[in-house]
Amino acid sequence: MHNRWIRYAMVIAGWVLLGGVLSIELYFTLRAGLKPGAVDFWEVAIPQFGRAAMWALMAPLILKMRDRVPLSHGRWWGGLAFHLAMSFVVMATYYLGRILAYRLLWEDEARQAFWPSALASFYGRNLIDMAYYWAVVAFGYTVEIYQRFRNEELRAAQLEARLVEIELKALRDQLGPHFLFNTLNTVAVLVREQKSDAAVALIARLSSLLRMALDPARTPEVTLRQEMDFLERYIEIQKVRFCDRLTVHIAIEPAALEARIPHLLLQPLVENAILHGIAPKAGPGRIEVLGRVEAGRLHLEVRDDGPGFSAGAPGAREGIGLSNTRERLEKTYGTQGQFRLRSEPGRGVSVQLILPCRP
Repeated sequence: MHNRWIRYAMVIAGWVLLGGVLSIELYFTLRAGLKPGAVDFWEVAIPQFGRAAMWALMAPLILKMRDRVPLSHGRWWGGLAFHLAMSFVVMATYYLGRILAYRLLWEDEARQAFWPSALASFYGRNLIDMAYYWAVVAFGYTVEIYQRFRNEELRAAQLEARLVEIELKALRDQLGPHFLFNTLNTVAVLVREQKSDAAVALIARLSSLLRMALDPARTPEVTLRQEMDFLERYIEIQKVRFCDRLTVHIAIEPAALEARIPHLLLQPLVENAILHGIAPKAGPGRIEVLGRVEAGRLHLEVRDDGPGFSAGAPGAREGIGLSNTRERLEKTYGTQGQFRLRSEPGRGVSVQLILPCRP
């Protein structure tokens, strides 16, 4: 309701401004040809404000006619001819109505016959009313184009949000069978080695993790604290699989834990570090998960001490996990999100994410 009254006030102010511009322009034009004291401003202004008021009242009707008969009607010829005729009719109606008003209000105008008086008083300046008609039509098309643009933006934003949800579902589905296969193999090994307690504990962890990952009520965005809770359960299962070969160090500042991030953002990065950084190593490996808030931005990093890769090497190409993460950042944050991948042969890989910090 408040916005509607603001729009009404802006429309009224626009028409008042138009009347003022017309009055000032005509006033100084008449002063240039007559003596300064021979022209009264208000005598000039009242008809011009009346002209602006007339157009303010006519504008809704003209816009409705534009909707009923668009310019493209009848292969453009029909629409253009219709509005050209209507613009002339509106101009003539206003002009003749003004002449009639002068005859009724001023007796001296009645001395001359109506039509000779109308023809004698007509001058090229009256054609500006036809230009006003077309200006209103152009305004209608401008508003229509703007509304279409806004609707397209809204649809694009809705589609983008839908794509994010679909990608999140794909990540969940991808985590299920792939991760489940490897974990069940580990459970089978524990059972064969008669480590039943460890096997039961691993199954319980797996069940809890899958319940969190596949929960349809899980929102596309979660706090970093919730994401780390999920990630730590994932890491616990991976530690059982790799035994003493995997060490994970987590250092997240308290201020960063309440920031909101896309769900399943860090898990693919940790999984990538395990598969390409820890698994190829003959000895133990280390992964670090770091997080901090700096200058209003959230900095996240996942790095390993694996073999790494050199620029241009076959291993330098991004896998599905890293490519998906990069695309999710672009779709969610646009230019405000940054994805940095760095590596040195023999010293591991570092993936850095810089996001807006949204608590």
